[in-house]
Amino acid sequence: MAIGSTQPLMVSATATLAAGTTSTAIALAGSGEAVLVYNASAALAFIRFGMDNSVTATSADVPIPPGSRMLIHAGEFAKTVAAVLASGSGSLYFSRGQGTVY
Repeated sequence: MAIGSTQPLMVSATATLAAGTTSTAIALAGSGEAVLVYNASAALAFIRFGMDNSVTATSADVPIPPGSRMLIHAGEFAKTVAAVLASGSGSLYFSRGQGTVY
């Protein structure tokens, strides 16, 4: 791919995390370096990628506003993701694949 070019995101799989005010970790599904994160909850979410289930998220990690999505280059070595919500509970969706735009 040429420098400055864009490649549409091709999703290989999606994992759903039931989040709350305590950090929860799940395995990422599929393969690829990009992860499209969608925060379907009504609260601010914080996420952190890791290589195993010992990863935990805190309010110092990447914030994802409620009802929004963010494409993150997590790399192929990211195997798990942890999330914590500022309040309440809700779902976060992690769609893994290849691409630079969605």
